[in-house]
Amino acid sequence: MPIAVQPPSSAESPEGTALAGVKRLLPWLVAVSLFMESLDATILNTAVPTIASALGVPPLSMKAALTSYTLSLAVFIPISGWIADRFGTRRVFFTAIGVFTCGSLLCGLSTGMTALVASRILQGCGGALMVPVGRITLVRTFAKSELLRATSFVAIPALIGPLLGPLAGGLIVGYFHWRMIFFVNVPIGIAGILLAYWHMPDYRGTTRTPLDLVGLVLFGAGVALISYVLEIFGEHSLSLRSELFLMGVGLSLLFGYGFHSRTIAFPLLRLGFLRIRTFRTAVVGSFVTRLGVGGMPFLLPLLYQIGIGHTAVGSGLLIMPQPLAAMALRAFTPRILRTIGFRRVLLVNTVLMGLLIMLFATVGPGTSVWIIVAQATVFGFLSSLQFTSMNTLVYADLKDEDASMGATIASTAQQMSMSFGVAVASLATVLFIGGDRNPDNPALISGLHRSFLALGGLTVASALIFWRLKPTDGASVSQHEV
Repeated sequence: MPIAVQPPSSAESPEGTALAGVKRLLPWLVAVSLFMESLDATILNTAVPTIASALGVPPLSMKAALTSYTLSLAVFIPISGWIADRFGTRRVFFTAIGVFTCGSLLCGLSTGMTALVASRILQGCGGALMVPVGRITLVRTFAKSELLRATSFVAIPALIGPLLGPLAGGLIVGYFHWRMIFFVNVPIGIAGILLAYWHMPDYRGTTRTPLDLVGLVLFGAGVALISYVLEIFGEHSLSLRSELFLMGVGLSLLFGYGFHSRTIAFPLLRLGFLRIRTFRTAVVGSFVTRLGVGGMPFLLPLLYQIGIGHTAVGSGLLIMPQPLAAMALRAFTPRILRTIGFRRVLLVNTVLMGLLIMLFATVGPGTSVWIIVAQATVFGFLSSLQFTSMNTLVYADLKDEDASMGATIASTAQQMSMSFGVAVASLATVLFIGGDRNPDNPALISGLHRSFLALGGLTVASALIFWRLKPTDGASVSQHEV
């Protein structure tokens, strides 16, 4: 029978033996789930041209398959804690893995863009519950003295997933069939379901709070509608007046959620946290910065494969230096923040990152591979420092009891900005090539180059958001990396 674990008084009791076994297996379960989620967020990037050709759609239209996944994460992450408290961590975790696995299977069986996007949304629903609930279970299972070691182990797949994703996608479409990108999740998912059912601790909330269903509808509908408008903008499927109307409705829904959240005791997201200056600066700054940076994983494979002519495998290899550099810098980030301070790091690093994005506008058919690798490496360093700094600053002035909700708000905003970032990057490229969804190579390269200039300019401008930080902001958390 499955076991329900509560911390025993003695590690030598039968319950203590069961808990020891759970502590050995639980980090692996959470790590595998995090690896699946992070891998699927990046593995499609280098496969975009191949899948687009197989489904008979323009490559730029493939953005919907990328954004639908992250958007689904953004919408459903806020309710993951409530669902775990209501139905138990074990049931929610193995069900989430099952939903994610089913979504992966359906993605691999898709014969058109509509089916692929719907399946990616299903994947995102599973991922939105899978990883947060796994982390909740870790916190409730391990004592504080053991938690750092467990969470550090679980964090490794979050780094390896983006590292392997682009190359794995390139290898699969280069030597196998693109559908294998999704089918590889199926056996891993089945094993995860069985292990979670038998060995996952089953924790439930001690108090029952009502689900903010009205808030979920307002927030989810608003975000989805804005994302939809960004997807279709400029495609002439709707008139400009209709697109602007829908955008206005989406924004109105989000403003409606903001008003609603102030009128109830248990809102979906406590937006009152935005009154905290450091929290507001970190969340808003991260959102705007990612609008400029978030489209790079989508645009670079298009430039490398369609624009320059590299293979999918070659494209993946050209992208690999970025996550490798990001991993290498993580160990030094706390020291950099302690020495220089959050304000100076975020002001200078944001500008440098924007300028480097602009520099990608110089990459063309005659560009040396070593120059591309050097740019990708520096971009990885800057991105790692930027995102770690923003993610850490979120907690600078939050109370301990508010850290969970703060993390939920920050994670939701991050997923939204990643989804919107891909849509904005694609929209900019379409506008710069005059609305042609199937441009020739020179036109595509020109459109991509101009998009890099625009996205880099947006990133540079986002540095102004960090201007209001004080030199001492973040000192309380600069000893730790979040």
